[in-house]
Amino acid sequence: MASFSNFQMIHFLLIFSSYLLIPTSSQSHSHQPHNHVAFFIFGDSLLDPGNNNYINATTLNQANFNPYGETFFKYPTGRFSDGRLIPDFISEYANLPLIPPYLQPGDHEFTYGANFASGGAGALDEINQGTVVNLNTQLRYFKKVEKHLRQKLGDEESKKLLLDAVYFISIGGNDYISPLFRNYSVFYSHKQYLDMVMGNLTVVIEDIYQKGGRKFGFVNMGPLGCLPAMKAIKLQQGSSDECLEEATVLVKLHNTVLPEVLQGLESKLKGFKYSIFDFYTTAKERMDNPSKYGFKEAKIACCGSGPYRGLYSCGGMRGTTEYELCNNVSEYMFFDSFHPTERVYQQLAELVWSGSHNVIKPYNLKQLFEHSGEGIPCSQFEHLPYTMNK
Repeated sequence: MASFSNFQMIHFLLIFSSYLLIPTSSQSHSHQPHNHVAFFIFGDSLLDPGNNNYINATTLNQANFNPYGETFFKYPTGRFSDGRLIPDFISEYANLPLIPPYLQPGDHEFTYGANFASGGAGALDEINQGTVVNLNTQLRYFKKVEKHLRQKLGDEESKKLLLDAVYFISIGGNDYISPLFRNYSVFYSHKQYLDMVMGNLTVVIEDIYQKGGRKFGFVNMGPLGCLPAMKAIKLQQGSSDECLEEATVLVKLHNTVLPEVLQGLESKLKGFKYSIFDFYTTAKERMDNPSKYGFKEAKIACCGSGPYRGLYSCGGMRGTTEYELCNNVSEYMFFDSFHPTERVYQQLAELVWSGSHNVIKPYNLKQLFEHSGEGIPCSQFEHLPYTMNK
């Protein structure tokens, strides 16, 4: 098999990519269904249903080829997994149809929400510039949707829809991998760089708030340094450590600062409510104790090549045609070199939806969906200071 250089490997890592055409049931409704709460999604490949299929992206930033999508959809949708992702399960739990890619062609009314996420996107515009939909562009798309809803529903009804909606965001992974290998961040300390990322994220949150957003869900950074791809790089470097510590340092710093930023926003933005899902701890727990959660393999990817199947060759469309594919994907935690399997996403989605305070707080998404954006009665929830594992 051909092997990739470190430069190619890192370029691949900055993808966290996308998805193809997905049939959905009724985005064309012109009025809000009774007891309906819209779901708006921003971020990277953890949440992207296929937006990168509709932009000028290379196959490095796409997953619209076999064997992606084999488990649930039975065809490649563009999701970087064998099946569904967290937003797909949340939509099911909230009695919504699958939220399609915003860029998917068609007549969208957006009364159920919209998904703007793009694989490879970062909070900073420089991340994979020109080949992904960065967070600021996702915000611009949301503002177009807000204008569309006002025109279709009228000011009063569109305001209520946006006020009651849940806004789900996962961003930062690509931002924190980039400074390890790209020159544009060489002049910044970790704290300075983190401040840039958090500053951009804060501006986006405040802009969504100004358009009516009140209820926000966030996913913190997972153990990026321990992905199969990163382990393969460490092995190439001759290191005895499995995980890439440089990535882990930035991840833990992010996970410390994010709750502080959100608590600050809550104190100054009337009605602002949020939840943070502890992706780092829940993923690391499964990587360290796979059998406890029904997995047989948590170090080696199902699809790829080389050590840990960490070479990003799944599907044979990214410069290397040869790749290995496991026989039973349900036994694996990782589908490709960077992304989990549908089974992992389902377990995590259940925790995001109805998990307890040890994995998501101060509210879970079910609580946010069930209460009006005009005010969530704090007396019904245990509102504790939130700190992540360091």
